[in-house]
Amino acid sequence: MSTDNQTSMLDELENLLQQQLELAHQGNSAGKQIEVLGRRADCLVEKITQADILESPEFESRRNKLKKSYENLCLAITAQKAETSEKLIQVRKGRNLVETYRSNF
Repeated sequence: MSTDNQTSMLDELENLLQQQLELAHQGNSAGKQIEVLGRRADCLVEKITQADILESPEFESRRNKLKKSYENLCLAITAQKAETSEKLIQVRKGRNLVETYRSNF
């Protein structure tokens, strides 16, 4: 595989990760889009791994950049998950409160 093809694949992966990160910061409404982009990124990672592209010393800086992008994406998704969990707790408390009022009337 040519260096141009390898670089193109890495560029595409970086772009997918950046899009996912931006969507993660937008909130829960973007969850499905993140999932679709994640599947595309997974396929691309598989190809990159099979070709041992990131094992080449010339791509060490790209490997480090991709690793940092993945870490940032994981942090954003974890934060979003925590926020969603907190909202779910609030909804459950509200529902329980309504049920309590209904049973008292």
